[in-house]
Amino acid sequence: MAMVKEKEQNTKDKKLLVGVIWNFSAELKLTFMALLVLCTLATLLPFIPSSFSLSTSDFRFCISRFSSAIPVNTTTTTVEESSSSSPDRVLDNGVIKRTFTGYGSAAYNFVSMSAYRGGVNSFAVIGLSSKPLHVYGHPSYRCEWVSFDPTQDPISTTGSKILTDWGYGRIYTTVVVNCTFSSISAVNPQNSGGTLILHATTGDPNLNLTDSIPVLTESPKSVDFNLYNSTKKKYDYLYCGSSLYGNLSPQRIREWIAYHVRFFGERSHFVLHDAGGIHEEVFEVLKPWIELGRVTLHDIRDQERFDGYYHNQFMIVNDCLHRYRFMTKWMFFFDVDEFLHVPVKETISSVMESLEEYSQFTIEQMPMSSRICYSGDGPARTYRKWGIEKLAYRDVKKVPRRDRKYAVQPENVFATGVHMSQNLQGKTYHKAESKIRYFHYHGSISQRREPCRHLFNDSRVVFENTPYVLDTTIRDVGLAVRTFELRTIGDRLLRTRQ
Repeated sequence: MAMVKEKEQNTKDKKLLVGVIWNFSAELKLTFMALLVLCTLATLLPFIPSSFSLSTSDFRFCISRFSSAIPVNTTTTTVEESSSSSPDRVLDNGVIKRTFTGYGSAAYNFVSMSAYRGGVNSFAVIGLSSKPLHVYGHPSYRCEWVSFDPTQDPISTTGSKILTDWGYGRIYTTVVVNCTFSSISAVNPQNSGGTLILHATTGDPNLNLTDSIPVLTESPKSVDFNLYNSTKKKYDYLYCGSSLYGNLSPQRIREWIAYHVRFFGERSHFVLHDAGGIHEEVFEVLKPWIELGRVTLHDIRDQERFDGYYHNQFMIVNDCLHRYRFMTKWMFFFDVDEFLHVPVKETISSVMESLEEYSQFTIEQMPMSSRICYSGDGPARTYRKWGIEKLAYRDVKKVPRRDRKYAVQPENVFATGVHMSQNLQGKTYHKAESKIRYFHYHGSISQRREPCRHLFNDSRVVFENTPYVLDTTIRDVGLAVRTFELRTIGDRLLRTRQ
């Protein structure tokens, strides 16, 4: 029996071997032919005369003849070739003088966004400039006022540049140029109109280029000089928002604007900047507040042509600062995923009165989770709540520092940043945490879905190695905010989606 099985196994192995050889017969023939040729050459090589040889130069010649028949897209010429199109020349000492010609534009000398009066005899020009130019070069600015009155001679002054982005710039950096004509009491005192021209010089020692840019034109009788000395302001509080981009959540924007319109009161205004984030659904949320005159929206999408830090937000906030500088007592800078709060026994008015001696104060951050929610109302009711009512867990992990936001009295500020201003006159206060704080729901604004990924009903939670405590500060005013929205603009936003 064992003998029979062994024979059957041998038969199967032979059939398998034959099958393999049959399937690869063509490849085996080529292999055997190659081995035959190599063996033949090895046999004949000792009998070949020494006068016949193949060198590497012969191979190069052969290859060059072959490649010359193939057309190529590039041409290489030597210095000595007369066909060279470059205007090179040979100096008396035999040195070949090479030249370099630039085409196109690597980065603009200056990109103008806006210019505003900073007073009766000063102006601020806001724009972008090539970052390498300011890092490695010595650009300068000169401001010139040309009156429409032909009897008035043009006047000029040296522009003082302020780089506001703390080195965060990319190809472009934000530049604020202050033009103060200190030798006269006022520019355009007869209100006859004129043009402010910015002369931007690259500072290149060998090829110093200057671009003359008309940055502001005032029509005759268009300037109200009383505006710059008046203590009466149109607003008590004005919000300057950074560039809004990405796929923003309409519901989160709805909650933020309703909360802060109620928080700041009637004498407040909100300036938002659309860098691609105000899609149709978000605009529908803002539309009722725009119609009430509470919100102004600026379309700044064209700035995407110029590669600056975070959609050129430093330039945007500086434009907002100078555009509305004389219209408000206080100006606030924070983001749309951050909610300001003052103690229950205080109001925003009482807090600001206590800080009037300061030109600027910073606001401490309270970091909130944008993923875990409080389920004290029951799971079914929790999902029907606003985000600020259910995102109630605060991160209490100890860290060296957290980002702050800030507010300024804008008339005392020459240029500003994202987290604070470093260019102002007057004092800055950094200990306002007992008076005002902001709750930061990081990442929640860009989530187009239900924010609650995990539900808890505990006062203390450790989630993904981060400790949290239940903090109902913003949650406690949620109902009041929803009621305020309904009374102010009606029920037109009730069907807002995440």
